[in-house]
Amino acid sequence: MINLQEHIDKKMFEGAGFFYNEPMSRHTSFKIGGPADLLFVPKTNKHIEDMIRLCIEFGIPYYIMGNGSNLLVSDLGYRGVIIWICKNMSAYKIEGNRIYAQGGILLSSLSKHIYRAGLRGFEFASGIPGTLGGAVYMNAGAYGGEIKDVIVEAETLTRKGELRTLTKEALELGYRHSSLQIHEDIVLSATLVLEQGDKKTIKALMQDLGQRRKDKQPIEMPSAGSTFKRPEGYYAGKLIMDAGLSGFHVGDARVSLKHCGFVVNEGQATCKDVLELIDYIQNEVKSKFDVDLEPEVRIIGEF
Repeated sequence: MINLQEHIDKKMFEGAGFFYNEPMSRHTSFKIGGPADLLFVPKTNKHIEDMIRLCIEFGIPYYIMGNGSNLLVSDLGYRGVIIWICKNMSAYKIEGNRIYAQGGILLSSLSKHIYRAGLRGFEFASGIPGTLGGAVYMNAGAYGGEIKDVIVEAETLTRKGELRTLTKEALELGYRHSSLQIHEDIVLSATLVLEQGDKKTIKALMQDLGQRRKDKQPIEMPSAGSTFKRPEGYYAGKLIMDAGLSGFHVGDARVSLKHCGFVVNEGQATCKDVLELIDYIQNEVKSKFDVDLEPEVRIIGEF
């Protein structure tokens, strides 16, 4: 990798953080991953634009990371720059029933702010362990709600460093899909519109969804959330359970006994362990039920 330190004007990135050869196991919910050449923590949109411009200029790969909650990083790490927006890019503003928030804000935090404003419609996101930017990128959803139900528009940055404002229609939001995945735009911020509601009712629903998540999902263990997308007409977790794979493991990567839709890290799991387990699960489900399971977790790094 070209030594970016030689080309970085520190005045240009005042307030930003630079972490070289940073183990990504420290920054992902899976607790897995070798070192990134550079973990860059921007403080402003301009920081993101300028870092991407530098990466493009010198041909250096880069990846935008939110909370690292849906990410599996190679044991060898990532050769390039990981831009971590969750750390600082989390400002928000609520005006009436309209919410503007930066892409790095955690959904759990944003849901609390929205609740305090007496707005309903975002309760479904209160337990999702990711950022708003990541949620828009994949049209995150849970318990009958999805980002597409509440978003109006998103401000994005293209891979060429161009700013765009995309309407809900232009985002083409579907099941775990958006047009951002095709064009690889970065979500800088989003505007949501909700409805006025009763705060007690909103809080009760958030608590109920939180308890249901706690009861049914292995949130106490390192994982990247649901490992597979839901196949049309099926549930991934049930297919895996019916294939007799509950508790099956490769090294310290194990199919959760609590919910078979999750692969968990029991302590020292490697990326290699997880990928071998994913491959085995896919083959077994295909063999027994003729259903293709597509990973929902994003996989990056040197292989």
